[in-house]
Amino acid sequence: MLAHEACYRGPEVRPETLPGLSTRAMDRDRRSLSLWAYDLEAPSFRHRLGHLVPLLEARGWQCQVERLPKRRYLRRMLARRTQLRSAEVLVLSKLKLTPAEGCLLRRWARRIVFDFDDAIHIRRPRAPGLEPDRSWLRRYKFGYTCGLADLVVAGNPVLAAEAAPHARRVEVVPTPVDLERYPEPGATAREPHTLVWIGMPENLAYLELIHPALARLAARYPELRLRVVSSACPDWSDVPLVARPWSEATETEALASAGIGLMPLSDDEWTRGKCAFKLLQYMAAGLPCVASPVGANREAVLDGVTGYLAAGSSDWELALEKLLDSPQHGRELGDAGRERVRQHFDRRVVAPRLVALLEEVAGGQSPSR
Repeated sequence: MLAHEACYRGPEVRPETLPGLSTRAMDRDRRSLSLWAYDLEAPSFRHRLGHLVPLLEARGWQCQVERLPKRRYLRRMLARRTQLRSAEVLVLSKLKLTPAEGCLLRRWARRIVFDFDDAIHIRRPRAPGLEPDRSWLRRYKFGYTCGLADLVVAGNPVLAAEAAPHARRVEVVPTPVDLERYPEPGATAREPHTLVWIGMPENLAYLELIHPALARLAARYPELRLRVVSSACPDWSDVPLVARPWSEATETEALASAGIGLMPLSDDEWTRGKCAFKLLQYMAAGLPCVASPVGANREAVLDGVTGYLAAGSSDWELALEKLLDSPQHGRELGDAGRERVRQHFDRRVVAPRLVALLEEVAGGQSPSR
């Protein structure tokens, strides 16, 4: 049975709260747009595309959202040919297509948009710092899908540069956060000596990169705690750990009540494709951040203004010391970070631009710069 998610609505965001978007439906017949992804609950889909559904529908679009099977290559296209013929725009979320599928899509789909926010042209390394799997087939399918699309939307400039040699047009649109979900500074009691990390369990390996620095700090700061918001937690005896199982309902409180946000990364081809989303979450919560100077981390964190960029273990120790010794300094950096999110990374700033791109593509226009 094919999984069909036509009733998917995405996270609730009121269209009238977004600058640049009218709540009045378009003065034309209702138009159809399809969004396809392998996993509708994946953060990449929820935060980049899922939240657009009510906004598009408020502007007169009928949105069909589908969870696409990972195999059944030609059959999955044949099963959706009626939908493809009726949709003015098909948006692919991180889907890499075979040429046979691409021929069918180009035959049936009027306009195609390809959106991605990870280095999906390579396979994730087995451990931080190791070489990724550079499968010829994976790279070929990525390049082919970029070339097939009328527009490629990349989550950061590094990813855009990978797509550019293959694509007709590439636009960089960051993965936004919903600032309204995070309490205003001062609304939540803070624990200034609590460090926090949020993420998928497979990314816990990056925390190991700063384990020695955290252990040294824990020996000097008895109140230090590391809160891990995930479905797993490291097994360390030299750093006090507090495990917080992740849930959408509690994640904002788990961040806002902490003191400092962490995002360590190795520097490799895979991590340079990451979009620094957890940093934006920390900043939205008003936390100062310490992050590795890798990829989009450099775009999110302004060193010494919203947090610190730390390359090696000693840099991490020094940056965290500054924040642990001066909670007031941390609050100032956190306030600046929240304002940076408000201006550049909030859904109310990012969503109107992406909606405009989709509508321009639907109109057969080249998206304006």
